[in-house]
Amino acid sequence: MSAVYKRKPSVSILIVKIEGSFTKKAIGKIIFTCADGLRIHQAVEDAISSGESRTTTCKSMGKNEAGEIVAEFFCTWSFKARRV
Repeated sequence: MSAVYKRKPSVSILIVKIEGSFTKKAIGKIIFTCADGLRIHQAVEDAISSGESRTTTCKSMGKNEAGEIVAEFFCTWSFKARRV
């Protein structure tokens, strides 16, 4: 959300695909993280400069309180600059 917050022109954001798997039973508090922020920011910049929609797929990992990976999700995001 930070990549599109208060952008001029504004940018629409949409999840177009999600794939996921659980590798272990998720018990207790699960923290999901994604390290693909730069990829998202680049897709937003490309969408604004080109005027066309851009997509990117990012990986999100869920870890339990012991730090063990219990789930992985791949989300494909679409970004498009709105017309002014």
